[in-house]
Amino acid sequence: MNKAFDATARGLRTFVSDVADGFFEITHNGFALVGLAIVFAALALVARPDLRQTGEEQLMGWLQSRKPAPEVTDLEPTAIERTTAASPSDLPKQQAAVAYWLSKKYSVAAEPLSVLVAEAYNIGKRTKLDPTLILAIMAVESSFNPFAQSQVGAQGLMQVMTRVHGDKYESAGGTLTAFDPVTNMRVGVKVLQECITRAGSLEGGLRYYVGAANLEDDGGYASKVMAEHERLLQVANGRAPSMLPPRTTVRAQPIPIVAPVKPEEGSEPAKVALLSAVS
Repeated sequence: MNKAFDATARGLRTFVSDVADGFFEITHNGFALVGLAIVFAALALVARPDLRQTGEEQLMGWLQSRKPAPEVTDLEPTAIERTTAASPSDLPKQQAAVAYWLSKKYSVAAEPLSVLVAEAYNIGKRTKLDPTLILAIMAVESSFNPFAQSQVGAQGLMQVMTRVHGDKYESAGGTLTAFDPVTNMRVGVKVLQECITRAGSLEGGLRYYVGAANLEDDGGYASKVMAEHERLLQVANGRAPSMLPPRTTVRAQPIPIVAPVKPEEGSEPAKVALLSAVS
């Protein structure tokens, strides 16, 4: 009985050993064949670039077909082209300081302000106007809201009377560009230049700009602009802005503080008429 059991055990071990040897031999030969196939394939691809290109194209096609479908969205990849924004870190140090200060004071993002600050400096260089003066006017007029509109129809960052100065927007594509921040700024500066030329001084030009040239008082407009201009100059020069009153060197004589003259009933507001005369 024991002999039969031992014989059976030896036979089983021999069988398992033979199977293992056979599996090793097969896999060894199989790996060798795979290695040879890879070598031959590599040599073929080196010798035939056209085969390599075809294989790459087929592989890329297969990978593309395996990619999940893109998420459905109504966003446009070209929207960045319509965005009026830039990184403040890309600005010169002086301009970046102005952008950050305005951003904090008026609760407006620094990125769109960076574009406006850079444009103000570019316009200032061309027109010989201080860029901080341009920015000060925008601050007083609209608090940097490009969609602002007054009761008399002044629109955009610099509150230009669009229906009076519509011709100035023609080269940009029409009066709807009054709500494009950069275009509105450029047109506003043109109007300001005309006002200064007409008045013969900066303060007089500001009174024309706000439509108060024929009034006894401009409602403090020029003083507000010059005060903000002074603060921005201090920021641009690396100093903390003070709350001192604006420089008075531009004043020819003190302006009495009295209530503005009310227009006659049924007549257009003075701002419309005066800016029409500037055009």
